Amino acid sequence: MILLHRLRGEPMYLNADLIEVVEATPDTVVTLADGRKIVVSETLAEVVDRDRLFRASVLATSEELRENRRSGAPVLSILPTDRGGRG
Repeated sequence: MILLHRLRGEPMYLNADLIEVVEATPDTVVTLADGRKIVVSETLAEVVDRDRLFRASVLATSEELRENRRSGAPVLSILPTDRGGRG
Protein backbone atom coordinates (compact mmCIF):
# COMPACT_ATOMS: atom_id res chain seq x y z
CA MET A 1 0.00 0.00 0.00
CA ILE A 2 1.22 3.49 -0.74
CA LEU A 3 0.37 6.69 1.11
CA LEU A 4 -1.26 9.37 -1.04
CA HIS A 5 -3.33 12.46 -0.24
CA ARG A 6 -6.60 13.64 -1.68
CA LEU A 7 -6.66 17.21 -2.99
CA ARG A 8 -8.04 18.50 0.33
CA GLY A 9 -5.11 16.90 2.15
CA GLU A 10 -6.78 13.81 3.60
CA PRO A 11 -4.31 10.92 3.70
CA MET A 12 -5.27 7.61 2.13
CA TYR A 13 -3.51 4.32 1.57
CA LEU A 14 -3.93 2.88 -1.90
CA ASN A 15 -3.40 -0.74 -2.84
CA ALA A 16 -0.62 -0.37 -5.43
CA ASP A 17 -1.74 -3.53 -7.21
CA LEU A 18 -4.97 -1.78 -8.22
CA ILE A 19 -3.27 1.07 -10.10
CA GLU A 20 -3.92 0.86 -13.83
CA VAL A 21 -2.91 4.34 -15.05
CA VAL A 22 -1.51 7.54 -13.52
CA GLU A 23 -1.99 10.79 -15.48
CA ALA A 24 -1.25 14.48 -14.98
CA THR A 25 -4.21 16.45 -16.36
CA PRO A 26 -2.77 18.83 -14.73
CA ASP A 27 -4.04 17.30 -11.46
CA THR A 28 -2.70 13.82 -10.86
CA VAL A 29 -5.42 11.27 -11.58
CA VAL A 30 -4.96 7.63 -10.56
CA THR A 31 -7.19 5.23 -12.48
CA LEU A 32 -7.78 1.91 -10.75
CA ALA A 33 -8.23 -1.48 -12.40
CA ASP A 34 -12.01 -1.28 -11.87
CA GLY A 35 -12.20 2.10 -13.65
CA ARG A 36 -12.56 4.31 -10.56
CA LYS A 37 -10.54 7.50 -10.66
CA ILE A 38 -8.91 9.21 -7.68
CA VAL A 39 -7.43 12.71 -7.83
CA VAL A 40 -4.40 13.10 -5.56
CA SER A 41 -2.18 16.00 -4.53
CA GLU A 42 1.08 14.17 -5.29
CA THR A 43 2.74 14.67 -8.65
CA LEU A 44 2.84 11.93 -11.25
CA ALA A 45 6.52 11.35 -10.47
CA GLU A 46 5.81 11.06 -6.72
CA VAL A 47 3.11 8.43 -7.28
CA VAL A 48 5.40 6.43 -9.57
CA ASP A 49 8.30 6.71 -7.08
CA ARG A 50 6.12 5.55 -4.17
CA ASP A 51 4.86 2.61 -6.20
CA ARG A 52 8.41 1.69 -7.23
CA LEU A 53 9.71 1.95 -3.64
CA PHE A 54 6.81 -0.12 -2.33
CA ARG A 55 7.48 -2.88 -4.86
CA ALA A 56 11.22 -2.77 -4.13
CA SER A 57 10.51 -3.11 -0.39
CA VAL A 58 8.38 -6.20 -1.04
CA LEU A 59 11.21 -7.80 -3.02
CA ALA A 60 13.82 -6.82 -0.42
CA THR A 61 11.74 -8.23 2.44
CA SER A 62 11.16 -11.43 0.50
CA GLU A 63 14.90 -11.83 -0.07
CA GLU A 64 15.62 -11.09 3.61
CA LEU A 65 13.16 -13.78 4.68
CA ARG A 66 14.74 -16.28 2.28
CA GLU A 67 18.22 -15.50 3.62
CA ASN A 68 17.03 -15.83 7.23
CA ARG A 69 15.48 -19.19 6.48
CA ARG A 70 18.71 -20.43 4.87
CA SER A 71 20.89 -19.21 7.75
CA GLY A 72 18.60 -20.47 10.48
CA ALA A 73 17.99 -16.95 11.79
CA PRO A 74 14.55 -16.19 13.23
CA VAL A 75 11.94 -15.65 10.55
CA LEU A 76 9.82 -12.52 10.66
CA SER A 77 6.60 -13.16 12.57
CA ILE A 78 3.71 -10.78 12.00
CA LEU A 79 1.13 -12.64 14.08
CA PRO A 80 1.38 -13.18 17.83
CA THR A 81 2.68 -16.60 18.82
CA ASP A 82 0.07 -17.11 21.53
CA ARG A 83 -3.55 -16.09 22.09
CA GLY A 84 -2.56 -13.55 24.72
CA GLY A 85 -1.09 -11.26 22.05
CA ARG A 86 2.45 -11.49 23.37
CA GLY A 87 5.24 -12.29 20.85
